Amino acid sequence: MHDTSPLPLLFLDVDGPLNPFAGPRLGRLRLGPRGYTRYRFRPPGLVARHATLPPGRVPELRVRLRPAHGPQLAALPFTLVWATAWAEDANACVGPVLGLPSLPVVAWPERIEPEIDGLHWKTRSLVAHAAGRPFAWVDDGITRRERRFIAAHHPGPALPYHVDPRHGLRDHDFATLATWARTHTPPPRPPRG
Repeated sequence: MHDTSPLPLLFLDVDGPLNPFAGPRLGRLRLGPRGYTRYRFRPPGLVARHATLPPGRVPELRVRLRPAHGPQLAALPFTLVWATAWAEDANACVGPVLGLPSLPVVAWPERIEPEIDGLHWKTRSLVAHAAGRPFAWVDDGITRRERRFIAAHHPGPALPYHVDPRHGLRDHDFATLATWARTHTPPPRPPRG
């Protein structure tokens, strides 16, 4: 199914923006920001990659999520798209906690390898997926290098938006994204008649 919405795309990473994994440590325990709940997932894709193990022996992923992020994301004037190494597992695990419907997922190359030029491994695929459509990308791995590449290779408006993995998405981030989307959404077409 091809998305024909005039809304810009919002490419969503999980680890960093939604799962603030880099909080301070207290002994062996990593502390997360307030308002997050800890979850343990055994994603179907992870289980499939460990096919030689019984499913119950596949290590669980420990994730912090804030369920209130789901309604905040759904309220943004974007078409939401998972842009995460979780791939379809984001729909199986993260989306239900946030109350999000099943979202489209960016298809990554079969083998994910670091870019030789230091560019984030997602950048080229996201530009190709957007195909000129306005997009914002929230990720903890965005640097000047990604911004320069997107500016040089994407003909439409783009907002590569770095999120601190110690804090995850915060209210001011949602406000920035909403403002950007409103300024980059074309007005509705008048009905034909």
